[in-house]
Amino acid sequence: MTQHRAQEKVLSFEDARRVVDEQSATLQTAGIEHVNLLAASGRVLAEDISSDRDLPPFPRSTRDGYAVRSSDLARIPAAFELIGEIKAGEKPENPPLRLSAGQAISIMTGAPVPVGADAVVMVEYTKRQDDSVEITQQVSAGENIVPRGAEARQGSVLLARGLRLGHAAIALAASVGKSEIKVYTRPRVAILTTGDEIVGVDATPGPTQIRNSNSYSLAAQIQKAGGQPVLLPIAPDEPASLRRLIEEGLKFDLLLMTGGVSMGRYDLVEQVLSEMNAEFFFTGAKIQPGRPVVFGRLAPGASARETPKYFFGLPGNPVSTMVTFELFARPMLAALAGERPNKLAFVHVRLKKEIRTRTGLRRFLPAILTGELEDSQVEIVPWQGSGDIAAIARANCLVVIPADREHIPAGEFIPILPL
Repeated sequence: MTQHRAQEKVLSFEDARRVVDEQSATLQTAGIEHVNLLAASGRVLAEDISSDRDLPPFPRSTRDGYAVRSSDLARIPAAFELIGEIKAGEKPENPPLRLSAGQAISIMTGAPVPVGADAVVMVEYTKRQDDSVEITQQVSAGENIVPRGAEARQGSVLLARGLRLGHAAIALAASVGKSEIKVYTRPRVAILTTGDEIVGVDATPGPTQIRNSNSYSLAAQIQKAGGQPVLLPIAPDEPASLRRLIEEGLKFDLLLMTGGVSMGRYDLVEQVLSEMNAEFFFTGAKIQPGRPVVFGRLAPGASARETPKYFFGLPGNPVSTMVTFELFARPMLAALAGERPNKLAFVHVRLKKEIRTRTGLRRFLPAILTGELEDSQVEIVPWQGSGDIAAIARANCLVVIPADREHIPAGEFIPILPL
């Protein structure tokens, strides 16, 4: 069997990630749709959302207590005449209450501060007697008051297009009356698992076969990243069939292939893609697990398409598949979903047990973050290599080991990537 493989192009992790980010910046999203606010969580905003009024729309009390003039509290304790009460949400009096020297108004959290008052004294520092109140704590001007428009001015952008909507953003959209919003459509991502050794989930594997777990792990990761997974049939180790399935996968917004990208005689993915005149940005990254990861695209002329279609060839070992998705495929999927670019950021945590390894590769190893508060610590999960699904299932993060470190002592702070 003669193989026509792509010219080997193995990059450092940093360079490979930079290439992905550069290509992600060129992508266009599929479309826009309107969704109910309750259905918008996790979607990417396709419009700017602006404030329909000043927030807050009035000077707002942040405490239950008494609205006063701070200058009246130069000496304490001080007695004040009570002239009224203001509750949150009630219709303002007409004419509105107005505070004069020596007077106080009872006020609730969230209520508008009356004209003439410049501070609110917390109820804990007061003693009320009938129509008067004694105050035992000084306050400065502005204390316990949020000025009108301090959070946002009418017309200012509160949520920018390209933001992935979380619960706080949903709350903010609701606060300005957006019951329906524009979001980008979810990109459709084709998943193609390759190999004669792979059988369906419901099949009884033969002595040398394994069930197809990679398609399902990738589908879950795609859904979490905001995409729609499309599972293609398992591709056999036969070039013509593999090509037909690759061509089918390229009809979607992104194609993820798993398996068939190593150097074995029946690893055919690069061969078939080369025959299709694919452009390869890299054919490997200096990482563990996942060194054989492939990233490229097919130009419009190669498959009679209007826009280039991108693909990843992810290693077939399950841990490698999951890790390389997180490191490389996720940012591409985020860009297709319309999300603004986000740099990869690591969290640093104290190492529980020492690590000894070889230099040369940046390693992303399954680990468990335990402890509480400032006593949090991390340790590597015992694992049997990149085929050990049970190990990655126990992990809640990846420990990141620089390529030039062969020993990291216990107690050192080490970068992790949460899963």
